Amino acid sequence: MSITNTDRQIIEALQGGLPLVTAPFADVAARLEMDEATLIDRLAALKASGVIRRIAAAPNHYKLGMIANGMTVWDVEDTRITTLGAQIGALPFVTHCYERPRALPDWPYNLFAMVHGATRDEVCEKRAQIAAILGDACRASDILYSTRILKKTGLRLKERT
Repeated sequence: MSITNTDRQIIEALQGGLPLVTAPFADVAARLEMDEATLIDRLAALKASGVIRRIAAAPNHYKLGMIANGMTVWDVEDTRITTLGAQIGALPFVTHCYERPRALPDWPYNLFAMVHGATRDEVCEKRAQIAAILGDACRASDILYSTRILKKTGLRLKERT
């Protein structure tokens, strides 16, 4: 799908984030001189076509008091990773969970699950819950704690030439 000029205007208007107002889509639609329903319909079409993947919040966990953030990494049996990964990803305290190829011999881990907490003890308790679900399908694990927040940005369109 190629994007229209209207689609480009919508993406450009949203690439810096939604405004922090009661009705952010109505606000953006008004700036683009369209109605809110049209904007939402266009966004749904862009998502359905794969032009955009999602519209989501990217919170600063540190400012929310979640200063002990750990990427838990797991060496899970390949035949069970899809089922177990879905269970881990559905946990309310896991913000994202995904499978990645191992980089043997140095990196045996193939399942990653991000966990946030106010303390490392809290993160360790959550990690223990994940370990209980994985059970004997898990051969090894570790946790990598964040030391800083990385810049989070979404789609950025290049200016037209």
